[in-house]
Parts: sequence; structure tokens; C-alpha cells
Amino acid sequence: MPRSTLRPLLISLALATTAPLANAATTLVYCSEASPAGFDPSQYTSGTDFDASAETVFNRLTQFQRGGTDIEPGLATKWDISPDGLQYTFHLRQNVKFHTTDYFKPTRDFNADDVLFTFQRLLDPDNAFRKAYPAESPYFTDMGLNTTIKSVEKLDDNTVRFNLNNVDAAFVQNLAMSFASVQSAEYAAQLLKEGKAADLNQKPIGTGPFVFKRYQKDSQIRYTANKAYWKPEDVKIDNLIFSITPDAAVRLQKLKAGECQVSGYPRPADIEVMEKDPNLRVLKQAGFNLGFLAYNTTHAPLDQLKVRQALDMAIDKPAIIKAVYQSAGQLAQNALPPAQWSYDPTIKDAPYDPVKARVLLKEAGVAPGTTINLWAMTVQRASNPNARMSAQMIQQDWEKIGIKANIVSYEWGEYIKRAKNGEHDAMIYGWTGDNGDPDNWLGVLYSCAAVTGSNYAKWCDPAYDKLVQQAKLSTDKEQRVKLYQQAQLILKQQVPITPIANSTVFQPLRKEVTDFRISPFGLTPFYGVGINK
Repeated sequence: MPRSTLRPLLISLALATTAPLANAATTLVYCSEASPAGFDPSQYTSGTDFDASAETVFNRLTQFQRGGTDIEPGLATKWDISPDGLQYTFHLRQNVKFHTTDYFKPTRDFNADDVLFTFQRLLDPDNAFRKAYPAESPYFTDMGLNTTIKSVEKLDDNTVRFNLNNVDAAFVQNLAMSFASVQSAEYAAQLLKEGKAADLNQKPIGTGPFVFKRYQKDSQIRYTANKAYWKPEDVKIDNLIFSITPDAAVRLQKLKAGECQVSGYPRPADIEVMEKDPNLRVLKQAGFNLGFLAYNTTHAPLDQLKVRQALDMAIDKPAIIKAVYQSAGQLAQNALPPAQWSYDPTIKDAPYDPVKARVLLKEAGVAPGTTINLWAMTVQRASNPNARMSAQMIQQDWEKIGIKANIVSYEWGEYIKRAKNGEHDAMIYGWTGDNGDPDNWLGVLYSCAAVTGSNYAKWCDPAYDKLVQQAKLSTDKEQRVKLYQQAQLILKQQVPITPIANSTVFQPLRKEVTDFRISPFGLTPFYGVGINK
């Protein structure tokens, strides 16, 4: 068959497969923006990966209320905290079922052994499963939980105790985050016995509202409802499909055509079009996020403060916000979003000044024509709807001060992997808060412990780090605010990043979708979501 005939035929078959599902009363199709790197939540930091695993397949001991930042019981029904803040005792929910699939049949309910396996794997580098499946746990280490947690012990089948080396003011919130998703110890033992430990990241088993069925990279992920879910009111659809659609224009077409009911990351220019469509709704709220540029401070000449200052003051941020974010972005001057408690509103940008930037580069010995590799994401994020355009505008700004920016892009999973290895010079990135605590920003993104994880500036400042660690150990909120504001000042002075924008979050969906709530943490959860017949 000629290629010209084959291609339309394949497209027609694909549409024929998808369209009826999109119209089925109990099937919801989500047009997602990228393929997940895997399905083991502890190994990732991206909403793309968490949406595909933590928000569908798994549960955690504690969880955030839908659409909010308040904590509620999850796999633990209650917990006790010792007076010194060094012991947390969790009382586990009973009669919780792990998923039954064609690759795993559980013989028991969820219990303390599963909690022990989940956290001992993260804590112990000599854990047998960790040796068989040598994976990183970036969030766990970036937040210092590998040193905060002394041990996890089983008191009985329904009770576990975490013993801490130091106070962690946000410990209960931390355990509600995606990386702390509870795995099945029985499933892990089966994989270890079969020599297939890495399947934990490809064929997930959890206790969550949806059961993983299959994944076709760059195409789709399929889930079915967990009919035995411990919170049945959260399971309102029979089938959930992630239709992986990187192109925002195509996502819009699919949404308007009813081929998907919910779509991720709309372009700002498309919002008005969506709002005028009688079949669509656009939910929106102030974003708990930051789009920024990180400078790899281990690479010359970015290891010099004057160079970072020059690059920072040469960027015309208002122009980027106008062109890239349009009506959906606000100028960011701080490393925290304004909605985060402890945010210091007195911190301001250095004035936009290309002339002074040239002087600083000359003083630093940087010759005109010096090349810097500027990395740009290929996927849309809540914090940056078009990183490529942002990079092109920064490229033009830096050209005016004699710096040649070479724009580099990779597929999302490769982008993150290479950035963690420190291959970039400067990179466009973004962050959405995960638990409502300042440490989730100032610790995870800029601390010394995070230089091999989500600290893409690879910046380690002892004075800054001391402040952040002291704040984390305190339960006095007023004291924490003072410490965090001192840390924000140091971070601004040392310029490991250029904050660019805080964006408004828009969530387009079809009118038949019911009870969808925007997550303040940049996730796309479908538990509790239904479809009107």
C-alpha cells in the first residue's frame, strides 16, 4: 500500500478508536501534554509523571483535600505526634485493597509492611529492591527526608511509627506529596523474585481510584475504575484515558470536537476562544507557581556573580510576559510566589540595564561573542506556556550585550535527566508548590542537599543553607518567616536564578464534566470527577 494511502488510513483508525470512547458516558479522556518518564512517583518531580501515577494509581498516608492545601486522612486514619516532635505514629486504614491486574494478584490487604517497604527503599541504599532497581529519589533527598527520618518501625499490622532525627515542621504535609505514594511490598517481592524489579516503574500497582491497564509511549495511557476503592464516592467514571497530545493547538481541536473532555495547559491566546464555545468551560485561579531561568553556577563563566547579574539585568521580563504569558502572567521578582506565606514583598529586581550589563561582563573578563547554552522545555507547563518563545526572546536580549545564546531542547524526560546531571549552562524551568510550605521552594530548589536533584542552578551557599535548615527545624511560624525572608534576600543577591513570571492557571473542560477542581499544586486529579450522561 502506498505511504500516502497508509497514513490517512492509520489516522482514521486512530480516530475511530478514540472518538467513541470520548462520547461514552462513563469514559473520560484527558488530553495531556507529554509522556510520563515512568510510573514510580518517588523517582520524579514533574506534574506530568505525578498525574500519570500518584494522582491515579496510588494513595499516601495523608492527602490534601481536593482543590486545597489542607491535610486530611488517607491510608492513615489518624496520627499522633510526640511532644518533642520526633515521633509520628500513624494508625492505618483497614480493608484497603491493592489493585488486581493481569500481572499481579494480591493475597492480602494493605498493611504496615507496605509502608515499611515504601520508606525503607527510600532510606536504605543497601535495600535489596533498591539494588535490583537502582533508581533515584530526588524529592526525598532534596527535602532532606533521608536524613530527617531516623527509622520506620512496625508496631503492629495497622500501626507504624516514624522516628525522626530532627523536627520537621512540614512532615505530615510532606507525606501527602506524590513522591510518598505507598507501594505494595507483596508486589515488590514478586518482582524481585522474577528478576523484574524495574517493572515497578512500568507496571504500577497501588490502592488508588484507578487501575493501570496499559501505556503506549507518546500515544495514550489507559486506566479502569477501581471498583474496590476504599472511598467509593471518588470513583465516578469507568474508564480514564490519557491521550498524549503535545501540541496545544491539537489539544484545543480535540476538546472542541469532544475527543477529550479535559485538556491540559492551554495557550493563553486560546482562552478567549474556549470561553466563547458553548460546549466548554474554563476554570481559572491564581497560580501557585514560578517560571524562572536557572544558571548552572558550576559552569564558567556562570560561576561568577557579575556574569549572572549581567545576564539577569539584560532580560526584558515585561516583554516576555506580554508575548508569552499575555493576560495570564504577572511579573515575578522573588523566588517564591506571592501566595506563599513568608513571601517577602520588599525584594525587587535589579533595573533592566543592558549598558550596565555590558560593563559587568567586561569586568568579569567575558569576551563579546561568548556562547552560553540556553535550554528550553519542549512542553507547556503551568509556569510557562511557551518556553521556546521565552528562550528566543532571552536570546535576543543577551545578543544586545554580546552573549550568544545557543538554544537547546530535548524531550521532557531527557531534559530533566540531563539537567540533573548538570549538562546545561542555563535552563528555563518552572515550579508549582507541592505542599504549601516554604521549604518546598527554598529547600527543594536551592539548598545544598538538592544540587543533585531539583536545584538546577547547582548553587550551594552555606549562609543561605543554614537559614533554610534552621527554618525547617522550627515550629514557630513567626520565626520561620524571619529566617525564610533572610534566605530570600541572599538568594536575590547571589542570582542563581532569574524569576520571570507567576502565571494564572486555566483549566479547560467540556460542560458535561462534573466536580473537577483545580489543584493548587499544578496536578490534574480525576478522583471525584464525573461526567453527566
